[in-house]
Amino acid sequence: MKIRELQSIIPSQATSDGDGVRIRRVAMFNQPVTDPFLMIDELSSDNPDDFIGGFPPHPHRGMETLTYLRHGSLEHRDHLGNRGMINSGGAQWMSAGRGIIHSEMPAREMKQLHGFQLWINLPAAEKMQAPKYRDVPASDIPKTCGNGWQASVIAGEWTIEGQATAGPLLDLAAGAAYLDLELEAGASVSIATPHDETVVALMYDGLLQTTPMAPAKSLLVFGKGDTLLLAAKTSTRAILLRGTPLREPVVHYGPFVMNTAEEIRQAIEDYNRGDFGRS
Repeated sequence: MKIRELQSIIPSQATSDGDGVRIRRVAMFNQPVTDPFLMIDELSSDNPDDFIGGFPPHPHRGMETLTYLRHGSLEHRDHLGNRGMINSGGAQWMSAGRGIIHSEMPAREMKQLHGFQLWINLPAAEKMQAPKYRDVPASDIPKTCGNGWQASVIAGEWTIEGQATAGPLLDLAAGAAYLDLELEAGASVSIATPHDETVVALMYDGLLQTTPMAPAKSLLVFGKGDTLLLAAKTSTRAILLRGTPLREPVVHYGPFVMNTAEEIRQAIEDYNRGDFGRS
């Protein structure tokens, strides 16, 4: 058994996106150690002024998004006719492929929003595939628990303290897997991990026992190994991610993630010409 060691710490940064939505962001576009994960945003506020503007229509190409809400409601609409609402505990998955124009808007009467949006890189061979979209209600997301820990299993297959479980989303790019984990203060948990996969954890509440000690709201990047051991210094909640590194060039411009600058120029040209998302 090889225990994964803490390799690096990436602090989140306060910023805004969409129509003035306040977020905390961990950008990973130039971080090979987090491949295939590109970015994760936390949206958390009980002031509607911080989020009510939402994310009006905008394009994407070459990546996937996975949006997970702990509290609140978001409605997805796109130019392909997909439309869906997720509520507290639910998730939305979108594979942009060759192109999609979508919006994500909060319910107007909502007083609190807390959720996350993850960007996952698509392999070069899949960047120009047809877009895909799926809603997952909270009732379809399994929960598992043990001594001092509990988890919501959003995507992928996991083995936690010897318990095998799987989320409803099993076909994310790069075999990505997604877990919302909660630990009581002083509790610990052992999670099996394929040796060569990338494993990261976003601490969004509380602190884990790490050396060195990571600041709150940080992304922890772990080295290779087949077992991840996490121990909580305080009551802690974390988004845990696994995925297979793509080891491909990443060229990022706004909502587009491709492999070359020429592909980015083509994405912009296609969008400006009105051909976005066509085969």
